[in-house]
Amino acid sequence: MVDDTDRKHLRRCLELAREALDAGDAPFGSVLVAGDGTVLAEDRNRVSGGDRTRHPEFALARWAAGNMAPAERAGATVYTSGEHCPMCAAAHGFVGLGRIVYAGSTRQLVGWRQEIGAPPSPVSPLPIQQVAPGVAVEGPVPEFADELRELHRRYAELTR
Repeated sequence: MVDDTDRKHLRRCLELAREALDAGDAPFGSVLVAGDGTVLAEDRNRVSGGDRTRHPEFALARWAAGNMAPAERAGATVYTSGEHCPMCAAAHGFVGLGRIVYAGSTRQLVGWRQEIGAPPSPVSPLPIQQVAPGVAVEGPVPEFADELRELHRRYAELTR
């Protein structure tokens, strides 16, 4: 169940998504939080330079692999503005990170992109648990839907 602490971290993810959009990147942001509640790392999408793998969830998984013991990774939570894509879900699972809490789902994103006439993703829109079935997942959080939809609408306008 998503609580006020989760919402606080998701709010930061949306701030990072807005920063990404302001930099010309797709609006996604993520925060890695230790089991004791300490924010360890955060990142935003950085795909505008041409490397479409520069997703924040992937960056945080790589950071965790290099900076945390396996038990620490298992106790951590990744908060993210949007549900992990298959690449990021696989990285999360392989690294052994714990829970994922996301504001907006892949299903929502697919619908929003259709509404605004954006092209579909080149990757199948699989839910996290189809890629990494052992990961605890919570989301979407409905209170963030309108804000996320607007960020993705603005991004679609920028990239037309």
